[in-house]
Amino acid sequence: MISATSPGELRIEHLVKTFGPVRAVDDLSFTVAPGRVTGFLGPNGAGKTTTLRVLLGLAAPTSGTATVGGRRYADIEHPARVVGAALEATSFHPGRSARDHLRVYAPQIGVPDSRCDEVLETVGLAPVAHRRVGGFSMGMRQRLGLATTLLGDPQVMILDEPANGLDPEGIAWLRGFLRYLAGQGRTVLVSSHVLSEVQQTVDDVVIIAKGRLVHASDMAGLRDLAGSQVMVVSPDAAGLRALVARRWPAAASPVDGRDGAVLLRDVSAAEVGSAAFAAGLELHELSPRDRGLEDVFLQLTAEEVAA
Repeated sequence: MISATSPGELRIEHLVKTFGPVRAVDDLSFTVAPGRVTGFLGPNGAGKTTTLRVLLGLAAPTSGTATVGGRRYADIEHPARVVGAALEATSFHPGRSARDHLRVYAPQIGVPDSRCDEVLETVGLAPVAHRRVGGFSMGMRQRLGLATTLLGDPQVMILDEPANGLDPEGIAWLRGFLRYLAGQGRTVLVSSHVLSEVQQTVDDVVIIAKGRLVHASDMAGLRDLAGSQVMVVSPDAAGLRALVARRWPAAASPVDGRDGAVLLRDVSAAEVGSAAFAAGLELHELSPRDRGLEDVFLQLTAEEVAA
């Protein structure tokens, strides 16, 4: 039975892409839903850009498929009206104004010059529409690149490392803009090699390493992997070991070889404190040490690289 595909859904199915002996993408499968911001994450060299290039018809798959709304990019009649993509820093003629830059692309896409003014307004560049791009900051250039991808009013936005080179103010603006696009029902796929850049923005995450999928879920699912941890330190090392062996034998990790110190996973400080009190065990430290999402991301990708 063939499942229905929504117009803006991105679907990667058993994708393989090799370059000679190098397997850049290795049996990769995932979907990206409309109306959500999806973070496509992995270390540099994980295969993110190669996957996006195959999705956009810039590289042929060795095997498997990559489709937009159930169609290959090459089969879309007016692709710029369906997909807006920015895979690398856009080149700008420094002597052209922002509006004239867009006017070069408008007839190729089949939209009137008035659309150039609309997208400049959308990205906040209307006040500088007639300024030469050569004097633009990195953040303004990024906005102009996004305006270019929006010319055809596409349902799907694919952005490769869009936060590169942005200052904190620019990153904050980008987060709000991506949420705005998803709020319009668009499909937004954003690649990054740094989870912290996108974790406050994305709804879903797809994490790859060495071309293979290592995790796919919503952000709540990724947070669940972080779990909770508590640091326990006691002057009675033998007593602490006995308590841990009795109550939480599978949840303990040593702490840098320190005798009388242990890190417990998925156990609350209140639970440990109550058990220690009942056992008459003196504690010198009992503190939550929740693992950050960046640690989870690094662990997931490191495990795949080491495999």
